[in-house]
Amino acid sequence: MLDLNLKQIISVSMILFAIIDIIGSIPVVIALRQKAGHIESGKATLVSLLLMILFLYLGDELLKLIGLDVPSFAIAGSFVIFFIAMEMILGVNFFKEEVPESVSIVPLAFPLIAGAGTMTTLLSLKTEYATQNILVGIILNMIFVFIVLKNTLRIERLLGNAGLNVLRKAFGIILLAIAIKLFRANTGL
Repeated sequence: MLDLNLKQIISVSMILFAIIDIIGSIPVVIALRQKAGHIESGKATLVSLLLMILFLYLGDELLKLIGLDVPSFAIAGSFVIFFIAMEMILGVNFFKEEVPESVSIVPLAFPLIAGAGTMTTLLSLKTEYATQNILVGIILNMIFVFIVLKNTLRIERLLGNAGLNVLRKAFGIILLAIAIKLFRANTGL
C-alpha cells in the first residue's frame, strides 16, 4: 500500500507549481495560440505528464549512463532554477524559444511545461521526498495545467496584465529560494 504523506505532497505540489509556472506562462500560451491558431490542451497535458513520470523513474539511470550523480545534477538544476527565477523577477529572457507551426507538443509540453527546470526539479525532489508523493504532486499539477490551458483567455481577463505580473514575480521569489535551498542541500553548505 502507498504511504502517502500530505505534507510532502503539498510541498512537492507547490514546488512544481512554481517551477512549471503555468499561470506566469499564460501570456506565452496566448501568444502561441495566436501564432498556431489552436492548442490541444489535453494532448499538451498528457505529453507533459508522461515526460515527467518517465524522467521521475528513469532519470537516475539516464544520469548514471552518462556518469553523473543526483547531487551534481541537483546543483546544476539549482542554477537553472535560479536563472528561471531571475527571468520571472526581472522580466528578462535568458532562454529563447522558437515557435513552430504545431505548438501543443513543442514548445508547450516540452520545454515550457516539462522542460529542463522541471526535470531537474524532479530529480532534486527525489533526494528529499518519497517518489509516490512526487508522483501525486505531478498529477495534481497536470490537472491544474489542463484547467489553465482550457481557460487561458478567461484567466487573462480575470487577472489582467497587472495581476499576471504580480503572480509571476511572487513565484519568481519562491523559485529563487528553492534554488538556494537545493544548492545548499546538495553542497553541504
